[in-house]
Amino acid sequence: MLTTFDVVGFGALNVDKLFQVDRIARKDEESSILKFKESCGGSAANTIVGLARLEHNVGFVGKVGGDREGQLLVDNLRKEQVDINGVIVAKSGKSGVVMGFVDEEGERALYVAPGVNDTISLGEIRQDYLKQARLIHMTSFVGEAAFKTQKKIIGQLPEHIKVSFDPGLLYSKRGQFAMRSILERSNIFLPNEVELKLLTGKNYKEGAKMLIEKGAEIVGIKLGKKGCFVMNRNESHFIKSFKVKAVDTTGAGDAWNAGFLYGLLNNKNLEESGRIGNFVASKCITKIGARRGLPQLPEINY
Repeated sequence: MLTTFDVVGFGALNVDKLFQVDRIARKDEESSILKFKESCGGSAANTIVGLARLEHNVGFVGKVGGDREGQLLVDNLRKEQVDINGVIVAKSGKSGVVMGFVDEEGERALYVAPGVNDTISLGEIRQDYLKQARLIHMTSFVGEAAFKTQKKIIGQLPEHIKVSFDPGLLYSKRGQFAMRSILERSNIFLPNEVELKLLTGKNYKEGAKMLIEKGAEIVGIKLGKKGCFVMNRNESHFIKSFKVKAVDTTGAGDAWNAGFLYGLLNNKNLEESGRIGNFVASKCITKIGARRGLPQLPEINY
């Protein structure tokens, strides 16, 4: 089949309702809301928008409701030059929403109402659409049904289609056994340090090595302020982060994925791809929201 897309994303689509607060309240505490912003999000979608801005031909598979939020999500993808022919509009139910609270240091707490994201089923996904991609980039859903759908999809993809997977906290908590078939089929596996620890019980170097042994070809570990650690079957590199003033860390990992995948898709070496990931993430966190800070291709300077 003719390859149409460099990358197709597959994951949840959410409207992020972000509240800037003086501090993130703990149990029985209060804090003040300083600002409010509504923006479009969803981990895989953020990465796909990042790749679209870096001039890759991209599409998306996901599900929205027939509500205001659903229209907002679809319109935003279209505006960002993401093909929307893989997006399903549910006949009933609400679109996904994430309530986010971001403090003055850029740290955050998120609460997810998944809506119709978690009802996505194998029968409503266009297999021919997925098969037009060089690479499928997947991220986590909240519910069990959508997780099972992803495992079925990943098991049916032709071998020539590469898979990158960011498990997020939700899937990492499920453990290695639940993730086994995904790990074995993922060419590129992209957890952060906390998620890696949950999956392997190891530090990032030993954990990355374990994931390679389980079947992943390339592992990219996001280490927050420290930078990243990238590994394949022949080499590994720790790469320091770019130093910037963090305004909001929402979407930083998704932005890193976009930069890293951009590097790999354009035949950059492993270390260079990790540096590009760090650069794109550093641009992302200088703005409120997961997408406002994502750079255009001429801005890339690593």
